[in-house]
Amino acid sequence: MWIKIKSALDKSLEWLTAILMAALTIDVTWQVITRFILKNPSDWTEELATFLMIWVGLLGAAVALNRGAHLGIDYFVSKFKPANRLFTELFVHLSVGFFSVGVMLLGGLKLVTITMARGQISPALKIPMGYVYLAIPIAGFFLTYYSLEFLIETIIKLKAKNKNDVPYVKI
Repeated sequence: MWIKIKSALDKSLEWLTAILMAALTIDVTWQVITRFILKNPSDWTEELATFLMIWVGLLGAAVALNRGAHLGIDYFVSKFKPANRLFTELFVHLSVGFFSVGVMLLGGLKLVTITMARGQISPALKIPMGYVYLAIPIAGFFLTYYSLEFLIETIIKLKAKNKNDVPYVKI
């Protein structure tokens, strides 16, 4: 059952990111058309593009972490012994997890709460800025979840390494 929930969460995140990216593409295209073809620039497209870029960037980071597609410089790590590589993986997943929980999830929720309480509104779109900032704790939740998942996998690999049996585990 847990695998079905994870799969649904993963697909929902990927679809939301894809839809937001499509909306960003349409928005920027409309901005170019109104500015250069119609000679009457739209006053809201630039702000919307900025907000969509925030959402796409943050949610896209979570998608990339889940897929293992983040840029990494592993030249030196690849020279380590296998056990040391696993300890390096463990350190990386712990670091990402702590940052995601502390800064993005908890800090993001505090930012959203304060922004909504103060009633900050965007200049052109007239929407509450808390909705824009909501991308931070949402991405933080997914980054925390994925880093915890990879942390557990790495711990299982480390325990199996001690028994000279390294299974491939995908939670």
